[in-house]
Amino acid sequence: MKKIMARILITLLSILAISFIIIESLIIIEGRNMSTKKVDYVIVLGARLYGDKPSPSLQERLSIAREYLIENNDIKVVVSGGQGIDEDVSEAQAMEKYLVDNGIENDRIILEDKSTTTFENLKFSLDKIREVDDKENISILIATNRYHVFRSKLLAKRLGAIPYGLPAKTPPTIILYSHIREYLAVIKSFFFDKL
Repeated sequence: MKKIMARILITLLSILAISFIIIESLIIIEGRNMSTKKVDYVIVLGARLYGDKPSPSLQERLSIAREYLIENNDIKVVVSGGQGIDEDVSEAQAMEKYLVDNGIENDRIILEDKSTTTFENLKFSLDKIREVDDKENISILIATNRYHVFRSKLLAKRLGAIPYGLPAKTPPTIILYSHIREYLAVIKSFFFDKL
């Protein structure tokens, strides 16, 4: 009986290790893949605020999105994120303020301020886009941190978009935590985040 239990444990640990290596490899590869494709819209995914100020992760997302939007001044952007219990405003409102304060015209910004998860960020953002654009195959550029690009693109494809990544740096203090958390989130999203 002990040998059977040991084999089962070894098998489970092997499956876990292999899945971790495969998923982390996909996360790392997608996080380095900077798209230069012309897209219809940019979506900036929300992240934590400190009161009404972007966290370092969100700041990185906003900075890279701003650079892209300055170079591509005909593209609109959806800022996506609701309000957490310890946040003074919605993430979308804070992102809109940052972009406007940093040279992006207000009429280029679409606000999505109800979402609380990555799946909702993308679904509600695409719903907002589809309210004003009846194009069938909408291409989007997702501005998020490197560790988050793979899952974001996976979910956007499920929601009917043609997604590309705009990977932002990940603050060094949260890299390890973010990758472990994202491994678990990819598994959850693979099975549960569906229409």
